[in-house]
Amino acid sequence: MPVLKVISFKICPFVQRITALLEAKKTPYVVEYINLKEKPQWFLDISPNGQVPLLVTEKEEVLFESEAIAEYIEEAYPALQPDLSLVQRAQNRAWGYLGSKNYMPQCGAQSSSDGETLRERTMKIATAFAKVEKVLGGAEFFNSDTVSTVDMTWLPLLHRTQIIKEKTGYDFAHGYPKVQNWRAALMKTGLCEKSISEDFMTPFANFYLSESTVLGRMHAKGLSCESNASNLEEVCKQQGCSDILKQ
Repeated sequence: MPVLKVISFKICPFVQRITALLEAKKTPYVVEYINLKEKPQWFLDISPNGQVPLLVTEKEEVLFESEAIAEYIEEAYPALQPDLSLVQRAQNRAWGYLGSKNYMPQCGAQSSSDGETLRERTMKIATAFAKVEKVLGGAEFFNSDTVSTVDMTWLPLLHRTQIIKEKTGYDFAHGYPKVQNWRAALMKTGLCEKSISEDFMTPFANFYLSESTVLGRMHAKGLSCESNASNLEEVCKQQGCSDILKQ
């Protein structure tokens, strides 16, 4: 029986948004991974912009752009929050967009080659965390005790902050306790692990935790102390490893 197919690059946050949504809906799907440095011709033939994700429907119809794919999945399969009003649905889309537009800034921050660049890029992402911190309430997730499309859109961002925190001690979400609680709740669902490949950490570490990045050098040093944009320089000074902050 035909099932949905997601065309993916293993560490792409835009793809994880889609697979997380499918996992949350318990919708069957398969994933086909490609190498973005050597894109196969069949992929270029069906991808108007040459990017992932692509979604191939059960009828072999091809959808591109994660925003459009997520909207299709939400409408084509049982909704995560079926009783929302039109205004609430629009609000969810807006808050989701705030999350997804920070995917690339987060990738850039994780790739920072020196401490000052990491600090500056962290502060840019922090503006989004500050905005969502103000609207997070007493619910377990974004606006309810069950996951929503907003949660699935922010999941790649929050998942990556958790990985970096565990591997280096550096927390992109420092100073935002509600965001940290939200992150913990999403981690407990198991959706983060289910929405990535089994070997996700290998390409992720090769790309973001290599010796060419500050975070990679922190990881290599085995630093376990808590750090963030405001205290990174002081922490490294105390640990006698200020050299890792230099390119």
